[in-house]
Amino acid sequence: MTDTIATLFIDGQWVPSSSGATRTVTCPADQSEVGVVSEATAEDVERAILAARRAFDEGLWADKPASERGDFLLRVADALQERKDEFARAEALDTGKRLVEAEGDMDDITSCFRYFGKIADQNPGRLVDAGDASVISRVVHEPIGVCGMITPWNFPLLQAAWKIAPALAAGNSFVIKPAELTPHTTILIMDVLDSLGLPAGVANLVLGDGGVVGAPLSSHPEIDLVSFTGGLVTGRKIAEAAAHGIKKVALELGGKNPNVVFADADYEAALDNALNAGFLDSGLVCSAGTRLIVHESIAERFVDELVARAEGIVMGGPLDPKAETGPLVSKEHRDKVTDYVERGVAAGARLRTGGHWGGPEHEQGFFYAPTVLDQCTADNPAVIEEGFGPVITVETFSTEQEAIAIANDTEYGLAGAVWTSDAGTAQRVSRRLRHGTIWINDYHPYLPQAEWGGYKMSGVGRELGPSGLEEYTETKHIYHNTEPAVSGWFPRKD
Repeated sequence: MTDTIATLFIDGQWVPSSSGATRTVTCPADQSEVGVVSEATAEDVERAILAARRAFDEGLWADKPASERGDFLLRVADALQERKDEFARAEALDTGKRLVEAEGDMDDITSCFRYFGKIADQNPGRLVDAGDASVISRVVHEPIGVCGMITPWNFPLLQAAWKIAPALAAGNSFVIKPAELTPHTTILIMDVLDSLGLPAGVANLVLGDGGVVGAPLSSHPEIDLVSFTGGLVTGRKIAEAAAHGIKKVALELGGKNPNVVFADADYEAALDNALNAGFLDSGLVCSAGTRLIVHESIAERFVDELVARAEGIVMGGPLDPKAETGPLVSKEHRDKVTDYVERGVAAGARLRTGGHWGGPEHEQGFFYAPTVLDQCTADNPAVIEEGFGPVITVETFSTEQEAIAIANDTEYGLAGAVWTSDAGTAQRVSRRLRHGTIWINDYHPYLPQAEWGGYKMSGVGRELGPSGLEEYTETKHIYHNTEPAVSGWFPRKD
C-alpha cells in the first residue's frame, strides 16, 4: 500500500477509486486531519463483489481444510498484537475515543480472532441414524458464499472482527464497508490479511457513503448474506433490500438497555457501574445501560451521588492522559443528542446535570457533557428512543414485578443488568428480562465464546460463540445409499 489514496482493496490489489474521489477523515476531538482515503463508486463495489464471487466459486479459500483456515486466524491474532499500538492509535484518532479504550478494544479483537481460529475445525457436522445399515446419512455445514458486511463508527474494528473472523473460519469470501467516518483500522486489517497470504478476492474493502457503497451489499444478486451493525432505520432498509433476493440477514440494531438496581445491591459497586454503564466510550455503545431503573427506597441518594460523580468526569481528546471520556463522533451526531435531551426535558424529565456541549477548552471538538435526566416516565422520548450518547435516564420501581415490567417496556432487547445480593431475585429477574445479554452484578463484559445479539427490534441472528460461526454457514443433509436398488414403485411394463 504505497499510495495514501489507493485505499480500496479489491481482488488482492490496493486501488484508488475509479472516479478518483477521496474523503478527508478528521478526529472528532479537534477536527484535525487524520488521513485521506478513497471514495468508492458503484463500479468499484461491483468489481469487489464479483471478485469475492470468483474467489468463492473457485474454492480459493472455501476448499482449504478448516484447520488451515483456523491456523490463519491465529496468525492474524498474533499480527494484531504485534501491531497493537499502531491499530489502537488509528482507532482512537478516527473515533475520538481515549487511547486506553482503543487499546482495550484491540485485546478484545485479538481474542475474537483467536476464538474463531480455535473452533474453525470443530463443527464437522453429525451422523444421522437412518435406521438402515446400507445408508450413510450426514448433516454437514458449508460456507454460505459471498458475505456483505457493513460496520459502525463506534467500534469500527471490533465490529469488523466479529464478522470477518467467523466468515473466514467458515470458508467464505466477503466485501466489507466500514463507516465512512472511521475507516483506518479496517484498512489496516486488510493489510494484515493480505500480508499473511489470504488468496486474492477472498477479502475486499470498499469505502464511502452508505447509499452508494453500502446499498449494493444488501441488494446485489451475488451477495449471499448481509451482516449489518448500526441503527434501526438503516437496518430496516437493509432487511427490505435483502428480502427481495431472499438473502440471509444478520442485524444488530442497538438497544435501550435497562440497568436495574434493587435496594439490597452492593451500593458502591452498583453506583460505580451505573456510571460505567452509561458513560463508557461517551455512551456510544449499543449495549450502554442508559436506562437506570432504581428501587424507590434508595433512588434519591443513589441519583444524587450519580450526578455528583458525573459532574466530575473529565472530557478530553484521545491522547489526553487526564481524559476520562471523549467526544461524540461528529457535529451531526452531537446535534442529534442535543435534540434528544431537549425533547426529554420538554416532556417532563428533570435535567440534573449535563445537557450541554463541552466547555471552552473543547470548542473545536464534538463533546457533550455526561447528562442525567431524573424523574422520567415511560412515555418520555428520552426513555423510548436510543439516544446513543452520554445520557442516563432515571426511573424508579417499588416491586420486583414492576421492575421487570419497566425493563421490558421497550421495542429493543439487546442487553440489561440486575443488581441485587439476593440470588433468587437475580435468577428470577434475569430469566424474565427479554434481552439478549443479562449481567448480574456487573455491566459491559462480554466473551467471544458466548453469543451476542438481541430480541425484538435489536436485530436478528447472533454474533460470537458457536452460533456466530453458524451464521456464516449453510446446513446440508447428505444421504448416501451404499447399496442402490430398484425401488419398484413404477415397475417395467414390457
